[in-house]
Amino acid sequence: MKLTLFWSATLALFLGFGGTAPAQAGPAPIAIAAAGDLRGVLEELKADYEKKHPDVQLQASYGASGSLTIQIQQGAPFDIFLAADTSFPEILQKDGLVTADGLFPYTTGRLTLWVRKDLNLDPAKDGLKVLLQPSVKKISTANPKTAPYGRAGEAALRQAGLYDAVQPRLVYADNIAQAAQFLQAGTAEAGLISFSQADNPALKQSGVVWVVPADAYPPLRQAGVILKRSQVLDQAKAFMVYLVGAEGQSILARHGFAKP
Repeated sequence: MKLTLFWSATLALFLGFGGTAPAQAGPAPIAIAAAGDLRGVLEELKADYEKKHPDVQLQASYGASGSLTIQIQQGAPFDIFLAADTSFPEILQKDGLVTADGLFPYTTGRLTLWVRKDLNLDPAKDGLKVLLQPSVKKISTANPKTAPYGRAGEAALRQAGLYDAVQPRLVYADNIAQAAQFLQAGTAEAGLISFSQADNPALKQSGVVWVVPADAYPPLRQAGVILKRSQVLDQAKAFMVYLVGAEGQSILARHGFAKP
């Protein structure tokens, strides 16, 4: 009797008391480690891709490319890494952590100077020299040790001969998205951020935007890799094809990114 009751209870649990087996879980999501400058544009790419592929789910985690590289080296379960340059994906490739597809360039970033509008400064006329004005007390930028945009900003300041003068006023963020958040919060009066971040409606309304000439810093050629540890390799490769194709490139261009 006890044995019969045991198996009856087990069967009821298995059938969920509804006469059918539990529903199968959906497909594993594609986990993307993304550079901070992709915040915003990747959300649009995600919405567009998932609409066209309803059986696929994209999950993005943002951070500085250098920090994300360390996480991946330590075993973080990402499927795709979209960096803000080529050097960090190359590190992972040398470590043997990426698929045979290797690096795939997907866009070129643009460094931008944002200055608070009420300071009445004109970067279109004076360029980076506006940062010497006493009204610019803090300058937001990403950490050059871990963020390619931070390195680009430092290079541009050095080329202009301004780095030593403004260095005490630099406020370093963990990544370029956080550098833009500092500007929105009023932590700094000016900042060297990505064009995609400067294109944020709130920042456009409250500040003046000037695109730093491309020859002032090393090119921000952004590349991605698919990680060998991925359990959804086919889906990851399909998203890579979409990203570098016409549809993905069109969305990137609308957010101010240049062709790879």
